[in-house]
Amino acid sequence: MSERAPTGMTVGVVGAGITGLSLTHYLRQAGVESHTFESASRPGGVIRTVHEDGRVLELGPQRTRHTSLVADLVDDVGLRDELVVADKDLPLFVYADGRLRRAPLSIREFLTTDLLSWRGKLRLLAEPLTAAGDPEESAAELFTRKFGAEAYHNLIAPLYGGIFGSDPAEMPAKYALTGLLRLEREEGSLLKVFLKHTIAGGDRPPAVSFADGMAQLPRALYEANDDRISLETPVETVGRDGDGYVLQTPDDAVAVDEVVLTTPADATASMLDDIDPDAGRRLRELHYNPLVYVHLEADCPRAGLGYQVRRDEELKTLGVSWNCSAFGRDGVYTCFLGGMNRPALVDEDEATLAAIAREEFADVMGLDARVLRVTKLPRGFPAYDTTWTALDGLDLPDGLHLATNYTARMGVPSRIREAKQLAAEFADVDR
Repeated sequence: MSERAPTGMTVGVVGAGITGLSLTHYLRQAGVESHTFESASRPGGVIRTVHEDGRVLELGPQRTRHTSLVADLVDDVGLRDELVVADKDLPLFVYADGRLRRAPLSIREFLTTDLLSWRGKLRLLAEPLTAAGDPEESAAELFTRKFGAEAYHNLIAPLYGGIFGSDPAEMPAKYALTGLLRLEREEGSLLKVFLKHTIAGGDRPPAVSFADGMAQLPRALYEANDDRISLETPVETVGRDGDGYVLQTPDDAVAVDEVVLTTPADATASMLDDIDPDAGRRLRELHYNPLVYVHLEADCPRAGLGYQVRRDEELKTLGVSWNCSAFGRDGVYTCFLGGMNRPALVDEDEATLAAIAREEFADVMGLDARVLRVTKLPRGFPAYDTTWTALDGLDLPDGLHLATNYTARMGVPSRIREAKQLAAEFADVDR
């Protein structure tokens, strides 16, 4: 896409994760001057790929969805030939009552799944007769009231809660389900939303990765825009500069008209302490769920995207991503431990964590596995729990913007979508 003429505005972007990199890219296309600052020596933020024994291991998102926005961005940076696309028919499983059970992601699977009894299926189908979702409910209360206790317990809690490593009972709907509540208002019912976006599924974007792992996308975005991005350059404070702002780095003070902060809550808080102490205090209250990734190597006898574990099972494992069958990753499985229910696991030694993952994987899959790597993430995913009430009174000065996975939806497509929308808003500002 060609670039537009300059708008006369300069935007300072803090953080070169997928949000900051995408925003930088779209600002260039929109003709908006920008400069992006990243404290780390590499771009990508939580998207991180490493290689172990010649195998591609993901230390962040294991995959994304090939939505139209993702596809366009991939084409922009020349990665179309590097895409690895998973079979759209690959199943997803829930481990419940001692074995793997196929989650219903199509009409046929809904009719045949043994995760739900016929009574449970009928109760789920009655969702359009229930009252609309209430933002003051917890996610657990909302899903149980609308779909029934069985569907929540066996299907929704392990799949939805597993995404965040959180307990839906501790996740207020007005923070955790903002997008879903909006879709319910637009479509008329949550069942219609699920039918349209999941079970009907004919147009559901496939899961994708890249030949050299997920980090290829942020790396390509950086290489396409490196003249606007400074790595190993932390922003220490954000201050006023007349009608604009000044970003203070260890070596320079950079004046900009608008600031977009894409960094984790605690890092953002530190930058805002001088200019908005109340915002800094509120952001420090937000809780992240600690996670542990254990990468295993084993035979790959079954096809699927992976499995989540039902919350009442005895396993410490939250779920396992089957990168081997999804993307041909030479027997690689990614096991997730920790989360809201067992945060102390992140403090265990690596040998203990490796043993837990290997033994529980053998119990579920019936396969011996070799441990490739153990990675601890003390600050894993945003919890979207009751600490999010701190955001209720957050009121940033004009010209300061948060574009993050704790103020909006997680996931690569959502981060790219927010970046593109924000770039368009800046392009429309008349200066």
